Amino acid sequence: MPKLNLKLQLTKAFFISLVFIVGFGILTVMMLKETLNEFDAATIHLVQGLESPELTQVMKFFTDAGSTISVSILACLILGYLYFVLHHRAESVLLFAVIAGAAVLNQAFKLVFHRPRPETHRLIEVTGYSFPSGHSMTAFAMYGALTFLLWRHTPSRWGRTIIILIGVVITLAIGISRVYLGVHYPSDVIGGYLAGGFWLAASIWVYQSIAEQKYEQSKSLT
Repeated sequence: MPKLNLKLQLTKAFFISLVFIVGFGILTVMMLKETLNEFDAATIHLVQGLESPELTQVMKFFTDAGSTISVSILACLILGYLYFVLHHRAESVLLFAVIAGAAVLNQAFKLVFHRPRPETHRLIEVTGYSFPSGHSMTAFAMYGALTFLLWRHTPSRWGRTIIILIGVVITLAIGISRVYLGVHYPSDVIGGYLAGGFWLAASIWVYQSIAEQKYEQSKSLT
């Protein structure tokens, strides 16, 4: 990969991670000052107002797609394929770091903020703290990483567009399902997206930095 492209990707990843972490910081301050209460209540009312038996099944499907078990199984399958079949070891390390790091970071945030889950209408029962949403954070990180890796190996513009759209739809659906099922505030979901986006972009920045170093080493040897 040409050095100019590597530099450009590094710059993009750095600024994207910066935007996400600043956004997460602003959202966190607003959450702690309870300035998001009206937004959360209005959004919950809007989303849960769409309740129907059929939609509930769809939302349960998407929330299951973002569960720890589903993410773990999917991650193991993809990591095994990347590492043992395609021999893309650097990409498998990136994916593992993104998923594992997002999970650890999410638990750390939950322990710091101790936000209780909403007491509104619940369609499923869960335990633990609410902010940021673990499903949303993991979904953004994992499906974002998969989108990034597939995008790198897809030459056509249409193919890349479809990959991005699929990743966005799955990530949004998982987040919305948490609000619909009554186990998260909308600000929890947005916080999860911002935190997951930060970790994903920071991980890609490290990945691209290592790629640049290898590129420089290969040039010095020729």
